[in-house]
Amino acid sequence: MKKVNIAIFGVGRIGKIHLKNLLRFPGVSVVAVADTHYPAEEFKKEFKDVFFSSNPDEVLAMPEVEAVLICTPTSSHAPMIELALKSGKHIFCEKPVDLSLERTKALVDMANQSSAKLMLGFNRRFDPDFLQARRSIQAGRIGDIQIIKITSRDPGLPPLDYIKNSGGLFMDMAIHDFDMARYMMGKEVKEVYSRGLVLVDKQVGEVGDVDTALTTLIFEDDTYAVIDNSRKAIYGYDQRLEVFGNKGMIQVDNNQHNRNVISDADGIHHSLPLDFFMDRYAASYLNEIQFFIDALSKNEPIPVSGNDGLKATIIAVAAKKSVLEGRPVAISEITAGL
Repeated sequence: MKKVNIAIFGVGRIGKIHLKNLLRFPGVSVVAVADTHYPAEEFKKEFKDVFFSSNPDEVLAMPEVEAVLICTPTSSHAPMIELALKSGKHIFCEKPVDLSLERTKALVDMANQSSAKLMLGFNRRFDPDFLQARRSIQAGRIGDIQIIKITSRDPGLPPLDYIKNSGGLFMDMAIHDFDMARYMMGKEVKEVYSRGLVLVDKQVGEVGDVDTALTTLIFEDDTYAVIDNSRKAIYGYDQRLEVFGNKGMIQVDNNQHNRNVISDADGIHHSLPLDFFMDRYAASYLNEIQFFIDALSKNEPIPVSGNDGLKATIIAVAAKKSVLEGRPVAISEITAGL
């Protein structure tokens, strides 16, 4: 099988994860990495056999590059996607496409009209336990889905500078859960009702965001999902899922530091959840890249398309509007101007 020639833009925290994963695949050749800020000497010490450039345009111009992974800050996603599409490259991009809904829609339309494939990095879909839950739903194991409950709580606040530029809790954090709810349901959302509070740190409110939220999604058939988010769970990274149907229920619990359970006179004890999202979702980051490579090498459909990213972004915009206006927001209100 012919190798897929891939370039990576951005070798920060997530970029390095993807680079190391790509180097594990025999069907991939990482032909170049570009980063405008990373020191070239430092990169070459760790990855001496990979071509490095501080100029993304130089890498995009390389004819051997078939696909690019965009792992740069959110503010640069949209221009890089546009350049890559114009260069005819397939694209994997971390979410979101852009903080502007209009810009997101324009780029997704551009990708849909292109022969290039665009995949968004909603990595939680590819977690082994969530994948199995989806397969069980599709196999009819629990019948018709009626309620989904998602808990997503971080172990601690990110830096305030990050919060200021991330689009806020709904665009940065809960957007994963909005995508997961659509993915598990296999249906579209018609209404969003969110409430948000500042309970962790008052500075979050001062920069215009919330750190604690509860969201109800109403789907097209009036079934619903309930999602709770917090920026700080003192016991670790809390990621749980419950799917309830008329024939049963699926539960996905937290990944823990170990699975030992100790029972003694004081009670039953087990370890805490993992501390960091990169540990919790290590397998999903590997799996999502495998799905991307398969989609390219076998000419299969992209598993998380630009359209999926657009729909999750629309829900995030509706959730923020719901908090600001204190009412349920119909998805049609958000899409009316697009």
